Amino acid sequence: MRLTIHGAAQQVTGSMHLLEIGKYKILVDCGLDYEKDHHVMLNEDFPFRPEEIDVVVLTHAHIDHSGNLPTLVRMGFNGQILCTPPTAELTELLLLDSVNIFMRKEEKSRKHNRKRPGQGRQPLYLQKHVMDTVERFITIGFNRPFRINGDIELEFIPVGHLLGAAAAIFTINDGGIEKKIAFTGDIGRKNYPVLNDPQELPKVDYIVSESTYGGRYHTKDKTIEETLVDVISTACIKESGRLIIPAFSIGRTQALVFSLNKIFSSGLLPPVKVFVDSPMATASTGIFRKYHSLLNEEAHDFYNRKGDEFEFDNLSYVENLHESRQVSNYFEPCIIISSAGMLEGGRIQDHLYHNIQNYYCTILFIGYCAKGTLGYKLLRGDPIVHIRDRDLAVYATIKKTDLFSAHGDHDDLLNTIKQQDAQQLKNVFLVHGETESMQALAAALQPDGYKVTLPQKGVVYDL
Repeated sequence: MRLTIHGAAQQVTGSMHLLEIGKYKILVDCGLDYEKDHHVMLNEDFPFRPEEIDVVVLTHAHIDHSGNLPTLVRMGFNGQILCTPPTAELTELLLLDSVNIFMRKEEKSRKHNRKRPGQGRQPLYLQKHVMDTVERFITIGFNRPFRINGDIELEFIPVGHLLGAAAAIFTINDGGIEKKIAFTGDIGRKNYPVLNDPQELPKVDYIVSESTYGGRYHTKDKTIEETLVDVISTACIKESGRLIIPAFSIGRTQALVFSLNKIFSSGLLPPVKVFVDSPMATASTGIFRKYHSLLNEEAHDFYNRKGDEFEFDNLSYVENLHESRQVSNYFEPCIIISSAGMLEGGRIQDHLYHNIQNYYCTILFIGYCAKGTLGYKLLRGDPIVHIRDRDLAVYATIKKTDLFSAHGDHDDLLNTIKQQDAQQLKNVFLVHGETESMQALAAALQPDGYKVTLPQKGVVYDL
């Protein structure tokens, strides 16, 4: 049995791991590598022949885990893609959105290079390739062993983080010897809105673990509801202004809406108009409703007592661009939830364009913003930012909280790995994290007898 880390090796994005059992090849995740964003076509430079991959196992829908699947299919992969039912539906939404992003970038590149024919950026894949990919999905429920072939069994274990997200546990007959290996995908955190806590993983021989928050800890002195009440009280009630919350449409928006529902339905604040301005958020919320049985006990209890977690008085889901523009003309205090979370495109840019110079506007960041993004520049405190071909002074109040991060922090990652017996666990491979995060996590594991490897990209490890 051999393991090769082809993506997310000492970086966060582009998860892609090759597991070989004899001649049988399993690809675990196939994500877009954002490090290659300015050279997007490099994502098609697979270090293996796509047609030789027998099956793909997808841990969850996020683009850094799923976003390069259509490229794999376009270049010859002809097998099945195994995932949970919610992951299949959410991935389809995200991949179709990726096509739109590619097309917008191509159009922008074409205009920029109109005097140099052939210099425009080509899309990595098209809608046709997404639909070809979706046709390959085979869905498997949680905690239901699925036999891939006579020697390999797969089981999905829920890990929180996102609806449908799973750790992939393989039980393998390798030349008459049983071996178990776990790929964690992304590990969620406890007590997160809507989602269940990560389930303990079974005992395995090898674990390939994410390390995003290695060495980092989430804020613990305030709850989500307390933080939101403080911000809304100041921005919308005391100052009679508007609160803009950039939020990823899938996962983050649903957690936020449910938290607001609890606040307003409990009378902790007087009613404030809330707009959710994202077509993808509306569509993905429908998927959350469809798989209501997979939501956590708190969500079920709320549903039984008060009804739909994602619907309440004064909440409006904005349906189209015309309605979105009308939100800009709503002059009463309000909360606007819109995507994308890092402010790189989407309707959120329209709301920022009209409000960044509004002294009575507060922008609350509830997620990570990568370097170079508009969100990063605002969080850094830049006094002037560039939006829609204009340089605009920043007069709005900028705030942030990490309480909506769906990633487990250093302690959560440690707890997940330390559930394993250090004597039985032969190796911990750390992926999906910056080098410093991996080193911090490794340093915390090694004194307890865990063997830890920070794999280099493309290096083959015999298991």
